[in-house]
Amino acid sequence: MTAVTDTKAAAFRALHHGRPPGDPLVLPGPWDAASARVFVDAGFPALATPSAGVAASLGYEDGATPADEMFAAVARIVRAVEVPVSADVEDGYGLAPKELVERLLETGAVGCNLEDSRDGVLQDPVRHAEWLAEVRGVAGDRLFVNARVDTFLRGVADPGAAVERASLYVAAGADCVYPIGAPAEALPLLRAGVAGPVNVSASLSGLSAREWGGFGATRVTYGPGLQRAATVALRELAGTL
Repeated sequence: MTAVTDTKAAAFRALHHGRPPGDPLVLPGPWDAASARVFVDAGFPALATPSAGVAASLGYEDGATPADEMFAAVARIVRAVEVPVSADVEDGYGLAPKELVERLLETGAVGCNLEDSRDGVLQDPVRHAEWLAEVRGVAGDRLFVNARVDTFLRGVADPGAAVERASLYVAAGADCVYPIGAPAEALPLLRAGVAGPVNVSASLSGLSAREWGGFGATRVTYGPGLQRAATVALRELAGTL
C-alpha cells in the first residue's frame, strides 16, 4: 500500500470526526469515472460508490454484479479522481476477510460498506460481528469500515434492534454504522445508543443533509439516487433529439 493511499485513508477517517451538529459529511455516489469527476469538480472532499448505481451502469440488477466486475468498476472510479473513495461491496461476495481486504486495497479504495443481510435475510448479528472483527484485523487502519444495519430494510421497525446490532459492530471494530432506511424519528435513539459516526440514507426529494444532521446523522449518502436521477434527465434529453 502506498503512502498516498495511507494518507487518503487517514483523511477520509478524519472527515467523520469533530463535525458540528447539523453539518454531516455528504458523500455523493459515483457510478463511473465520469460521474466521479463531476462530483469532485463540484467540491466534494470524498466519494462513496453505491453498489446499485454501479450495477445499473454495468447492466446488472442490484445485487447481481459479479465481484470481479464490481472491483474493476471501483478501481476505475478511484483512478479517475484524487479524493478518497469508499466502496459499497454489498455482503462481501462470500470472500474470506483476507481476500476481501486485499481486493479492496488493490482498487485503491480507502473504505467499504458491508451489509448484514444476504439474499434478503438478516444474518446472525453475533456471527456477523465476528466476521467484521476479522475484516478489521486484516485491514487495520487501511480501510474505513461502514457496517450497514439492515433491520429497517428487512421490516424490523424497532429501533432497539438496530441499536443492538450497531453496538455489536462498533465493538467489533466498525468505524461507522449505517442503519439503512432508518426514519428520522428513530435517529436520536440510534445516535444515543451507538458510539461513533452514524450514516443515513437520504433521498433527493426528502430531508436535506442539514436536516438529517439535525437529527444526529454524521454522514449522509444517497445510494443509487443520483444515478437514477441522471438516468431520468438523460431520458428527457433523449426525448428532445
